[in-house]
Amino acid sequence: MDKTTDITSNCLTNSELSSSIQIRVYYEDTDSGGVVYYANYLKFIERGRAEYLRNLGFELDQLSTNQGIIFAVKSLTADYLSPARLNDKLEVKTCVLKTSRVSIVFLHKIVNPKQNKVLFEAQVVIVCLNINNFKPSAIPSVILEKIYG
Repeated sequence: MDKTTDITSNCLTNSELSSSIQIRVYYEDTDSGGVVYYANYLKFIERGRAEYLRNLGFELDQLSTNQGIIFAVKSLTADYLSPARLNDKLEVKTCVLKTSRVSIVFLHKIVNPKQNKVLFEAQVVIVCLNINNFKPSAIPSVILEKIYG
């Protein structure tokens, strides 16, 4: 049974339902045009998801070892709205929009707080997989309980 939050519009502003990390743009993050290379935004939001779960008390390596599960990206949609540049300080905001028995839909926004501007938005569907056979596996109830408080 799917559980959908009713907080889609404000999930990123509610500190109990979201997490936020700071990222600085380094030279290695940029392309020949001097802006963040498009694939690096995906790395930034991956860090945001990992920190979201860490803030709930779950380390990805321990979930693999202790629960026998991993999370993998199934699909994503992304909008590149404005470029980030070398030395920018960015905020990666992450929250959960929806869960099912085996998946979680995350909403991510990358913001330049100095400009008060959203640079990148993405929705990412991750699935829970059994570490031994890579088949879908139920998300442990303890994780879902922490997500929904």
